[in-house]
Amino acid sequence: MTEKLPQEVIESQIYILREKKVMIDHDLAVLYGVTTGNLNKAVKRNIDRFPEDFMFQLTPEELKNLIFQIGRSKWGGIRKLPFAFTDYGVAMLSGVLNSERAVLVNIQIMRAFVKLRNVVSDNSEIRKALTNIEKRLNIHDRQIQIAFDALKSLFHPKPELPEKQYSPEEKKKMGFGK
Repeated sequence: MTEKLPQEVIESQIYILREKKVMIDHDLAVLYGVTTGNLNKAVKRNIDRFPEDFMFQLTPEELKNLIFQIGRSKWGGIRKLPFAFTDYGVAMLSGVLNSERAVLVNIQIMRAFVKLRNVVSDNSEIRKALTNIEKRLNIHDRQIQIAFDALKSLFHPKPELPEKQYSPEEKKKMGFGK
């Protein structure tokens, strides 16, 4: 029986490419205990099981970005661009690699993908909650500003105009005089 791999090892080998969480063929081959060439041969023999949303080949630019994302090159002298497998592709690999190790490692990898999906889901829920709180705070800010303006007007009343002094002639015209 194969010993269980630390979950952190698997999680550290999941990358974001084309806005998808993927694992690279080289990393998967190491985890499964096969060569990258043999892993890719098994995939090519069953290529109809691996549509574009399960697996795709990296472009030279994506490879450069991935190497930059990792911080060092694990693929020093590669001759072919690596393949990236989404969680669906990794699940499909268990059907084309028929070893006990492949099955056990595949279970761990699927758990890592599910854990990452839950983390992202939790983050989106937190993001929604923060957005709702921000909206409510903006409404409250406006209401508080109105209350403060009203209070300020009580402490700083508008200056009253001085009472106009009328001459006796003006008073007579208005009907106050004799």
